Amino acid sequence: MTEKMLSAGDIAPDFTLPQDGGDPVTLSALAPAPVVLYFYPKDSTPGCTTEALDFSALKEQFDALGVQVFGLSKDSLKRHENFRAKQGFSVPLLSDADNDVCERYGTWGEKKNYGRTYMGITRTTFLIGPDGKIAQAWHKVKVKGHADEVLAAARALVGA
Repeated sequence: MTEKMLSAGDIAPDFTLPQDGGDPVTLSALAPAPVVLYFYPKDSTPGCTTEALDFSALKEQFDALGVQVFGLSKDSLKRHENFRAKQGFSVPLLSDADNDVCERYGTWGEKKNYGRTYMGITRTTFLIGPDGKIAQAWHKVKVKGHADEVLAAARALVGA
């Protein structure tokens, strides 16, 4: 059962998840750095590849603001590592293989595609402020231009 989808003003649920090619990431340990957490359906699919490439292209600008960016899906670390190596992403990917974080952030739910109904991750992005609260949330994200929109919101958040 999916919990309610989180929105601006909600406290971002803490988590610790494995990261491709690195140590596990604990959200609360990143504070007071702002964090972009983008949930995406599946490695090596066209929309997810484009989204990761777009965030990677802007990573230096996010870094300059002190904002950490992470992609998150249910794919295994091995799949993440293959996906990242093949595409040359600079943004780290987190694996929520047991679906716990997706459930707590409300990004897991019923989807429809070509008349087929199934359960999956709804493409969603959260900008989490230094206080651990969600500063902005984007639900049912359309990939084109999204990373730029998130960067603009991050700039506004940090006053840059």
